[in-house]
Amino acid sequence: PLGTPFAWVLVRLDGADTAILHALDAPGPDAVSTGMRVRVRWAAERTGAITDIACFEPCEGRERGSARPHDGVFADPVTGIVAEARLDYTYSPGRAQTAYINALSERRTVGERCPSCHKVYVPPRGACPTCGVATTDRVEVGPAGTVTTFCIVNIKARNLDIEVPYVYAHIALDGAGLALHGRIGGIPYDQVRMGLRVEPVWTDGGRYPDHYRPTGEPDADYDAYKELL
Repeated sequence: PLGTPFAWVLVRLDGADTAILHALDAPGPDAVSTGMRVRVRWAAERTGAITDIACFEPCEGRERGSARPHDGVFADPVTGIVAEARLDYTYSPGRAQTAYINALSERRTVGERCPSCHKVYVPPRGACPTCGVATTDRVEVGPAGTVTTFCIVNIKARNLDIEVPYVYAHIALDGAGLALHGRIGGIPYDQVRMGLRVEPVWTDGGRYPDHYRPTGEPDADYDAYKELL
């Protein structure tokens, strides 16, 4: 930070309980000692960052503790700051969803059946939330399914290369006990309807369907999917 010799030091400012790490303008090791008094040398231009302190410099002629403690009242208090943040984490999906994700990489959709109520959960949760028992019986469902409900999206999402309007729907895959979410493509948005039979469209290297398109089959009867709305 300086064009001349300096030291890295821990400085506990008067009135503080902890120290900060900063540069001390010192010509050499003999000019630095534990317990020496120092003061702030402010930067010529200040922006509200730690770099506003250009460095510390030796301060002679002032006794330890001679500074008056701050009363904690500021004429222009800082009420908020904007700072970049980064969060790294490892997601462990568990046994059931691991099998589901691995099956998707093979372009298959796998759920798990509750041994009590026999509902097939897709994606699997590892346990039936209704019966409270573990689900271990894996069942492959689909690939085709039925649109149960849907919405027309008219607001373009940031960083999403899809032209509006488009349709996002609940799709009950054949053999599944509940519907999952998916985008409908290959058909004008105003022709999407409840009961429409659809199938997944995969992209090269994709780990999940890019969207669902009509199969050309007749629409499913309402009674076939009314319990999955």
